[in-house]
Amino acid sequence: MAWIELKPEGAGPIQAWRADPAGPRRGGIVVVQEIFGVNAHIRDVTDRFAAEGYLAVAPAIFEHVEPKFEAGYDAQSRERGMAIAGKIDREQVLRDVAAAIEVAKEGGKVAVVGFCLGGTIAWTAAGRLSGLSAAVGYYGGGIIGLKDLKPRVPTLLHFGDKDQHIPIAGVKEVAAAHPDVEVHIYPADHGFNCDHRESYDAPSAALAWTRTLAFLSKHLTSV
Repeated sequence: MAWIELKPEGAGPIQAWRADPAGPRRGGIVVVQEIFGVNAHIRDVTDRFAAEGYLAVAPAIFEHVEPKFEAGYDAQSRERGMAIAGKIDREQVLRDVAAAIEVAKEGGKVAVVGFCLGGTIAWTAAGRLSGLSAAVGYYGGGIIGLKDLKPRVPTLLHFGDKDQHIPIAGVKEVAAAHPDVEVHIYPADHGFNCDHRESYDAPSAALAWTRTLAFLSKHLTSV
């Protein structure tokens, strides 16, 4: 586990957290951050994927705006993260993810897994980027506004029914528009997967993780 440098097209280099499995590689995963940067939680998620046998890479997509940005989950940190999220170039973010995909390919077939802002980016990547075999999005609020986008790879989405940021009616619209996309709704709030946040919901996080690993195994490692 270490920081590496990515060289995406269209901008200067950025950092990324890379975690390699101890044994044989089952595939590659690009982990896309929340608005809080590639912080301890995102690095931990990346490491957990490596522990499951995947070469995992988390690009620091905020680096073009603020190098080495990393934040916690208090109100001030949220404001900082939201401000940077409003400044990033979404097209450049896709190029950042594309650069991470190239590294993750060393592990085999590649999936993108994103959380919050990253969940929306994972959805967009599924519809627009090449080199992917699967996509997973956790509580990506922007997905509703992008529901006309058609994923080109198998896609799994996780949402919480107590999420004040993402209306369940919109989630159901996405599910109806994409019957081939696996959509799960949990009795949880926004950010339920993050054990650093007050909204963490252990049962929902565990179930979503189990479903995510099964999905990744099916689409990255099955022959």
